[in-house]
Amino acid sequence: MSIIGRKTLWDGRFIRTVLISYMDSDDSPGGSEGSGLVRVWEGIERVNCSGIVAVVPFTGSGSVIMIRQFRPPINGYVIELPAGLCDVGESFEAAAARELVEETGFAAGTLTYLTKGPLSSGLSSEILNVFVATDLTFVGIGNRDETEKIEVLEIPLHEIDSELARFEHEGNFVDLKVYGLVAMAQKLL
Repeated sequence: MSIIGRKTLWDGRFIRTVLISYMDSDDSPGGSEGSGLVRVWEGIERVNCSGIVAVVPFTGSGSVIMIRQFRPPINGYVIELPAGLCDVGESFEAAAARELVEETGFAAGTLTYLTKGPLSSGLSSEILNVFVATDLTFVGIGNRDETEKIEVLEIPLHEIDSELARFEHEGNFVDLKVYGLVAMAQKLL
């Protein structure tokens, strides 16, 4: 399997839609790599940034900091981890530190790389870079984007399952990444 072409269908401020042509593999007896069918796939790509980051912030008292914000594509509020775009020329670690302050008002004394991976591999080329933040200090909310109306949540780790269930019961969506990333991050503590 290999990509043989990309065609931009639409360019926006932060994303573009693309039509990706690729060569399917020929799995038949005697078939060879690159001798399959040409297929197309619709996808999206980020533009005007060098990637995306998320942060799993832990307080010294055993809580995790999350956010609740309205997300127009799903017409609802989502409980999620602080996250955002990495500016062109900015390191992922610097972007994670900046986004944490902008969205929660907390600065990390220590940022530790956790993992990276695709967010929605059937739709997007985005690779999320995740950091764990500890030794937090409240420094005040940073310069949020004018579209960000964010509620900061401090959830004790021993109550995380019940609190997320409560938020969901109240009509919020819970970003599924929260469950796995918090569990992975706890192993570093």
